[in-house]
Amino acid sequence: MLVVEDESDIAALYAGFLRERYAVTVAATAAEAMEVVDGSFDVVLLDRRLPDGSGDEVLEHIRRKGLDCRIAMVTAVEPDFDIIDMGFDLYLTKPVSRTNLMAALDTLLTRTEYDGLLREAAALASKRAVLESEKPTAQLERNDAYEDLLVKLEDLDADIDDLGESFSTDDYRAMFRDIGEA
Repeated sequence: MLVVEDESDIAALYAGFLRERYAVTVAATAAEAMEVVDGSFDVVLLDRRLPDGSGDEVLEHIRRKGLDCRIAMVTAVEPDFDIIDMGFDLYLTKPVSRTNLMAALDTLLTRTEYDGLLREAAALASKRAVLESEKPTAQLERNDAYEDLLVKLEDLDADIDDLGESFSTDDYRAMFRDIGEA
């Protein structure tokens, strides 16, 4: 797990919560995060405001490298419509309690088991939920990016439904047998 946080007391707090169950690496700058991040990390907790750049740049770096990790933005930056096109999985607004941090981590680790279609749907649903909790309905209804997000979610839901309908009884039996053996 990589925690990217420039405030040392917050980084130590998060690391303390997480080290009970996970190996944790802490990076205090965007440059340090981009230097250490690699395929060994399942989860990255990423602040958006860093002293030498933006967490957004770190996020883009991770996605450009094709690293298959789940990313939570953990930040004091209030979410705006720019988050729709960002490649993160969850958005948490500081302050974040231990309970909420651990629940977010459990969600992210569960999502590592999803295939790409389900991960994308889960990430978009998270973005919708954040925007709907932070923005007035009238503002949401007037925003084209938000409307596009809703259309993408509908399309993904239809694709997931189609995929489920294409499974035969034997496919389901094999899938659940394989799950039981895992």
